Amino acid sequence: MSLPLDGILVVDFSQFLSGPLCSLKLADLGARVIKVERPGLGDLCRTLYLSDTEIGGTNSLFHAINRNKESFTADLRNEDDRAMLRDLVRRADVVLQNFRPGVIERQGFGYDDAKALNPGVVYGSISGYGEGGPWVDLPGQDLLAQARSGLLWLTGSAGDPPMPMGLAAADMMAGNALAQGVLAALVRKARTGQGGLVQTSLLEALLDFQFEVLTTHLNDGGRLPQRSAVNGAHAYLGAPYGVYQTADGWLALAMTPSLERLATLLGLQGLDNWFNDPRQAMRDRDAIKEIIAAGVKTMGTAHWLAVLQPADIWCAEVMDWPGLMASDAFGRLKMVQHISGATASLDTLRGPLRIDGAALTNPRAAPDLGQDRAAIIQEFGLGISHTGQEGKWRTTAP
Repeated sequence: MSLPLDGILVVDFSQFLSGPLCSLKLADLGARVIKVERPGLGDLCRTLYLSDTEIGGTNSLFHAINRNKESFTADLRNEDDRAMLRDLVRRADVVLQNFRPGVIERQGFGYDDAKALNPGVVYGSISGYGEGGPWVDLPGQDLLAQARSGLLWLTGSAGDPPMPMGLAAADMMAGNALAQGVLAALVRKARTGQGGLVQTSLLEALLDFQFEVLTTHLNDGGRLPQRSAVNGAHAYLGAPYGVYQTADGWLALAMTPSLERLATLLGLQGLDNWFNDPRQAMRDRDAIKEIIAAGVKTMGTAHWLAVLQPADIWCAEVMDWPGLMASDAFGRLKMVQHISGATASLDTLRGPLRIDGAALTNPRAAPDLGQDRAAIIQEFGLGISHTGQEGKWRTTAP
């Protein structure tokens, strides 16, 4: 199939997760991504201990987030390599970077530098906390950004300590946000010929992630979210919203328009006082949840699903990954794809979009360090001087 970004060239200076996630989303949509890496070491994500599964000498996370890309090694301290990178930037539709503010500029590949080489370029940038201010030089790392964002006070129950999300939420949110901005800038470029600078940060992405609850906070006199003491799941939602232990597993209960109907279906007593007073029910959500929790424990999860789902009560069994992957619903989505390369072969997930009914899959694994350098030099004629003479460029991967 013809993908929407076929013919778009992305030169990606980024590393770790946030920037590479953005370029992965663009690659899934058909863009060609040339990943710029340091000779000998490459993206630190190749070897930094981030998962306990090693594949082809690098960790599984690197393979998951850098599939379907090309690797071009370049030493930014070497003027020959810098000249070749300038040639690549001249040809690029998109340039990406996620260094701390000022770092890429000192190397001569900031937005102003890229724009001087390529006036129509779309330049995407991710920082930790923005391009200025007191946090500008602090490490833009996922857990640290989560810690500063307020997010840790939304997960878990009232008696729990601050609870980070169990994945790289800041990196994933920022990478997806940048991809959205880059796509919008590419549409503008197609309409007007104008490139532009697209910026986001880990902190901005996490604040946007919380926009629903922060809007409540901003318009309610600064009231802070109060996590439920019993089965906490959403700081601003009342009972029964939460996850409840059954006789043989766990059951998630979402919003319900009628507490009375839920009580009847569960066979519960003692909830009458809250049937017609939703505001009081919100204030007393822990007391209500305790009654629901005691009732739900008496029977197994399948029993409650059989009772509640036909009555259109919003509920779900709590599944682990093996249970999910064994389900027909998961199988129908065909989310797992196999990718392989010269030194790696593994299963991973495809992109979540379908275009014209077709899923976005590509079998190409993440590249070995520098494996595409020589081919890219030859294809683009990097190092050919304006007089047509061959320069003294290195043409083999370190």
